Amino acid sequence: MKILYKELLLDDLHPSLLTNFNRYQETNMVLYKDNDKYRLKRDYFVEEWDDVKKREIVQSLQQCVQIGGIVIGAFHSEHLIGFANVEGEFFGTEKQYLELPYIHVSNEYRNFGIGKQLFQLCCEKAEQKGAKKLYIAAHPSEETQHFYRSVGCIYAEEINDEILAREPLDIQLERVL
Repeated sequence: MKILYKELLLDDLHPSLLTNFNRYQETNMVLYKDNDKYRLKRDYFVEEWDDVKKREIVQSLQQCVQIGGIVIGAFHSEHLIGFANVEGEFFGTEKQYLELPYIHVSNEYRNFGIGKQLFQLCCEKAEQKGAKKLYIAAHPSEETQHFYRSVGCIYAEEINDEILAREPLDIQLERVL
């Protein structure tokens, strides 16, 4: 399978970009924090994006590019099958972090290394911008946590309260660049 990875410009981020993107995730186990320790527990739910959510995400990606961030897409036969982005605003006590808010691969294209390649490209772009670390508020599902561990992420040394407030159940991670 030939995959084309490219940085997306504002003109690439049209409202219908995610129309055929299959954001389906079935979760059975989640990681949670219990008295400063992380534990797994059973928690079954399914997440899917509807058209409204897809348009909101495209708008978020447009804003990212407008303020100096980066969006990378993965394409197969001219169809977007994966994407990730790095925001352009530094934060942290030493302004060492850039946030990686989105990294998703369409359900039918998972487990082919596309997510790992997108993550690596984001690391390279963030480092080129001067970041020392990527900050990730990661979905608590066991599979998502496994993915982030496999690409070298650890629990965040500093917690960004604004990012945590968006999704309080997400696990705050970082990746040293």
